[in-house]
Amino acid sequence: MITVGILALQGAFVEHARVLDGLGVSHVLIRQKKDLDKPIDGLIIPGGESTAMAKLLHELALFSPLKKAIEAGLPTFGTCAGLILLAKELEGSDVAHFKTLDLTVRRNAYGRQLASFMTKGSFNEDLIDMIFIRAPLITSLGPDVTTLAIVDKETVAVRQGNQLGCSFHPELSEDKAVHRYFIDMVEAHKKKRN
Repeated sequence: MITVGILALQGAFVEHARVLDGLGVSHVLIRQKKDLDKPIDGLIIPGGESTAMAKLLHELALFSPLKKAIEAGLPTFGTCAGLILLAKELEGSDVAHFKTLDLTVRRNAYGRQLASFMTKGSFNEDLIDMIFIRAPLITSLGPDVTTLAIVDKETVAVRQGNQLGCSFHPELSEDKAVHRYFIDMVEAHKKKRN
């Protein structure tokens, strides 16, 4: 049995919780530092406003312990804003956040809210619906980053070791392939630790 922590400061954390419920996976919402006292086997950083989330992570003293946990190997899944928070570099900005995922992203590269769109794409050999809402564009990848999905010749999902990142919002579609992939990562990590 695994338990996944969902960062619940802002954004689409409820939607991720619904998907985990549908998969029968136990989860806890992380809103304040004391929530980190509950043992978790993985972490989801949802889509939302990356700037607001980063500010709250620091104000609530969650940033440092979460960064240490990710660096220590905690399986971590970032979608949209979550991907921005994990990225090593933000194009056109001196500010990056966790800097644990070796890639560069350009914020809101797919346009404003009105330019949101859905497409079908292949994720790790599964054809799934991909929903893009003010999504970041991955503009460069480090040597240890593996591409898991491409849309219109652009990388939209990646993995580097214990980290999984998506430009799109898998929590908003009926497809559960991306979350299943993450759960497999979490279970494999837990098995290795025990």
